[in-house]
Amino acid sequence: KSQLIGIHELVCSHYHKQLFDSKEGEKALSYLQERGLSETIIKDFRVGFSLNSYNNVLKLLQKESFSAQAMKLSGLFAERDKGYYDRFRSRIMFPIKNYTGNVIAFGGRVLSNKDNPKYLNSPETPLFSKSKELYGLYHCRKYSRRINYILVVEGYMDVIALHQQGITSSVATLGTATTPAHLQTLSRSTDTIVFCFDGDKAGRAAAWKALQTSLPVITA
Repeated sequence: KSQLIGIHELVCSHYHKQLFDSKEGEKALSYLQERGLSETIIKDFRVGFSLNSYNNVLKLLQKESFSAQAMKLSGLFAERDKGYYDRFRSRIMFPIKNYTGNVIAFGGRVLSNKDNPKYLNSPETPLFSKSKELYGLYHCRKYSRRINYILVVEGYMDVIALHQQGITSSVATLGTATTPAHLQTLSRSTDTIVFCFDGDKAGRAAAWKALQTSLPVITA
């Protein structure tokens, strides 16, 4: 696990550097700024960019002393007939941290809504289970271990935008419905959980599902 944490930390720094220093990253940075995010908040959440390359991260890690097994288990690579290739390519990268602040996974967003899938998360790994982790929880808990309320929103951008406006008690599930494990994690930091999803049909359905999941946990 220490190698996996080391891999994610190195790759996080690499993605962050590509956002600010690469030609490809310029478009991604402009997109984030057009969405209203400041450079300060982008750096605080260590948002990055993955180049449109099948082996950029692979070559980066091959120069280090990480084992082949750790690289395989990291979830950063997918397999094909000729070997492994970078899972994330040409995406805005959101590092996912655990409650202690270690980077354990990534979420990647395409720049064009025409590309599919729009969001791509790391797969399940020895470090990461999307049914248990919450994006932004580490940032939320930086200010206080016990919080008056926690606002659960839909996505990465929602969390970062809220934090930028001073609403630091906000988190997001990771492309999955709210689970009992999420609620148990949140209940360790607050007595009040507020679901604030989009007002469209999907958002209303997600809110209703979250309520149905919450009631057995609350009454247990």
